[in-house]
Amino acid sequence: VSHELRTPLTAIMGFIETLRGPARDDAAARARFLEIMEQEASRMNRLVGDLLSLNRVETDERVRPRDQVDLTAQIASTLNSLRPLADEAGVELISDGPGHPVNVTGDTDQIRQVLTNLIENAIKYGSSGGEVRVSLSEVERDPAVRGPAVRLLVMDKGAGTDPIHLPRLTERFYRVDSHRSRQKGGTGLGLAIVKHIINRHRGRLRVESALGAGTTFTVILPR
Repeated sequence: VSHELRTPLTAIMGFIETLRGPARDDAAARARFLEIMEQEASRMNRLVGDLLSLNRVETDERVRPRDQVDLTAQIASTLNSLRPLADEAGVELISDGPGHPVNVTGDTDQIRQVLTNLIENAIKYGSSGGEVRVSLSEVERDPAVRGPAVRLLVMDKGAGTDPIHLPRLTERFYRVDSHRSRQKGGTGLGLAIVKHIINRHRGRLRVESALGAGTTFTVILPR
C-alpha cells in the first residue's frame, strides 16, 4: 500500500515544486502539470476507496448474506450504467441470459460490485476485441458448489493473458502489465475484492484466458 501511494504522492510533490519554481510563469506548463496532478490525486482517491471496500468485504466475509438478489435485473442495470464507458472504448455490450428473474441469496451491493468490476475490466482490457458478452444460466447441480447454482460469465475477445499469470490475478496489487493498468486507472485491488465477495457468497471464481484469445471470468453462485 505504501508503495502504491508513494508513486502518485511523489509525482504531485514534484509538480508542486516545479510550479513554485521554473514553471511559475509558464501558463502552458502550469495547465499541463495541474492536469497530471489531478489524475494522480484521482488515482489515490480510487486506491483509498478500494482499500476501504476491501476492508469492509474482508470484515463481512464470514457473515452469510440473507437477501434475495435478482441477477437478471442487476446485470441489466450494470450494463446500462457502463454503456457510456463501452461506447467510448468502441465496445459492444451483449447480454445473453434468461428473460425471467434469476434469484440468489446474496448482498445486493456486493453483487453489483462484482458485476461492475468484472465488466469494467473486460471493457478496459478487452476493448481490442470490440465485444463484451455477459452470460447468465441456471444449472440443476454444479460440482463446484455441490448443488443448484447459477453461472455468470463475462467474456471479452481482447488480447488475452498468458496462462502463467492466471493463478495470481486475484492477488492484491498483482498486475500483468503495471504501466497499462495504471494508465487505465486500475488500482490492482478490483479482482481481490471480487474474490472475497464471491467467497462470502460461498461461490467460486474461475478465469480462462490465452494470448490472442480473450478472457472469460466465470462466477458460480449457489441457489
